[in-house]
Amino acid sequence: MGTAFFDAKDRSEAQPLDGDAVSSRGDTAKSRLRKAAMLQALAAALWIPQAGLLAVSVGRIADGGGLYDVLWPAFGILLLGIAKSCFDAAGGRLAFHAARAELSRRRHIAIAVLSLSSPIDRGRPVSGKAASVIGEQAELIVPYLARFQPARMKASLVPLVILAFILPVSWIAALVLLFAAPLIPIFMALIGWRAQAASEKQLVATGGLNGFLLDRLRGLATIRALDAVDATALRLRREAESLRLRTMAVLKIAFLSSAVLELFAALGVAMIAVYVGFSLLGEIRFGTWTGRLDLTQGLFILLLAPAFFEPLRELSAVWHDRVAGEAALKALDAIATGDLPIRGSAEPCALTETEAPDIRLENLAFRYGVDEPLILDGFNLEIAAGEHLALLGASGSGKSTLLSLISGLAPCTGGHIVIGGVELADDSAAVVRGAMAWIGQQPHIFAGTIAGNISLGRPGIARDDVTDALGVARLGKLAEAYGNRPLGEGGIGLSGGEALRLAIARAACNPHLKIILADEPTAHLDAATAAEVTESLLSLAKGRTLIVATHDPVLAARMHRIVRIDADIMMREAAE
Repeated sequence: MGTAFFDAKDRSEAQPLDGDAVSSRGDTAKSRLRKAAMLQALAAALWIPQAGLLAVSVGRIADGGGLYDVLWPAFGILLLGIAKSCFDAAGGRLAFHAARAELSRRRHIAIAVLSLSSPIDRGRPVSGKAASVIGEQAELIVPYLARFQPARMKASLVPLVILAFILPVSWIAALVLLFAAPLIPIFMALIGWRAQAASEKQLVATGGLNGFLLDRLRGLATIRALDAVDATALRLRREAESLRLRTMAVLKIAFLSSAVLELFAALGVAMIAVYVGFSLLGEIRFGTWTGRLDLTQGLFILLLAPAFFEPLRELSAVWHDRVAGEAALKALDAIATGDLPIRGSAEPCALTETEAPDIRLENLAFRYGVDEPLILDGFNLEIAAGEHLALLGASGSGKSTLLSLISGLAPCTGGHIVIGGVELADDSAAVVRGAMAWIGQQPHIFAGTIAGNISLGRPGIARDDVTDALGVARLGKLAEAYGNRPLGEGGIGLSGGEALRLAIARAACNPHLKIILADEPTAHLDAATAAEVTESLLSLAKGRTLIVATHDPVLAARMHRIVRIDADIMMREAAE
């Protein structure tokens, strides 16, 4: 776990979600999508009167009519065409904006839940996969909502309306269309199930590849040191080839669904054309309610037959958007479900006490998951106000978990944590955290100056405060040597000990600081550097409550008291 601090004046971007507001925004987006779909369906249905006017015009010309006979129908066709274009454009624009709003809403939920999920949550997605889902894969939701949803409504309504206009003219033409139409969604559904499974696998492969790349980039120096560059390159090639195969599988299924629709649509239109042609030639004398088809009726049916299949053809074209969008929604919703949320997601503020608070752990119990065994069970511990306590134990004994529970970075399964007379709960954790600082093993250093890495843009921190913090962390000479020159991203230019002391300086800039939680601050450091970090930490901890999780007996000996923790968190032994 890296370095964090909880400044009372900080303003977190991840504010708690208002359930009613989020639900209201979701209902608004759905309502706008329905309106957009209705507008586009209305635009498609306007072809019916256009086709009627066109058929009437051709019929009048065939009967010897002149320009005057077709002038007003032509004017009506023009007006209907303009209205059709306006409705279609308005529906498409409304659908796009509604889809973007829905995507933003779901992204906000996912990012908020992710930012408030505990760093010790084992189900927390790796950063590379989460970034891929939220930043890249989530964009697939827009075409799904903006294109597929309106297309589905048009495919449900427009063919029925067209069928209702064809049936009074020719029952056999309506029967042909009615027979051909159901076969298309049936075969598309069968193909769609396979397409959705393939799309989900492709998205998982994309997220896995992104996570693999990010992990290897972070450990590039280690890979070179271990001479594992070739092995890493081979693994990357295998992952990329797997992604290529899964992507091609999705594309093949998409082409197959389109081919199935075009086949049945072409057969349906061809059968209508054959029937109308032979009826006009007088070879077929049945299929109408009275008499035989005339030119106007036949042309009207012929013009509506392709329009009958057009919504289904459009639905096929965006069928891949559906399977990809639903897979993206599933991946985004998976991120938005955290098992271990950080307690007290409200805006932090400071404790009202002026002195360092005491800490009591009463019958504390904790497990990582519902089906996992208890890590803590009936654990009790009292830490006096201003006391410096060392949790001494081997790696994996539960020391870091205990610090996470005290800071509210994970909810306890049972028991109580009382800090300064205030029980740590969802409504009080943010208040308590405002007086805390966390110093971990690997603090993150941003690209920027040393002063900027200490203040981090927090309001109310003056230059003198940064200077005092540098003195507490014994970094004054280093700051003078660097001046305004920036550090590299990740702390390039600093040693491990200097990075840790920079984290101590960050904590020193919190004027409300009363509790310090340090997780293995001297791990992986040589003796001289560990001693420097220890002195800086003790200087910061004067008059404050300090809890250090460590397996370093030298650091533990500098504390007021030692609590030894074994793997079962049962044996505790105090020492001066």
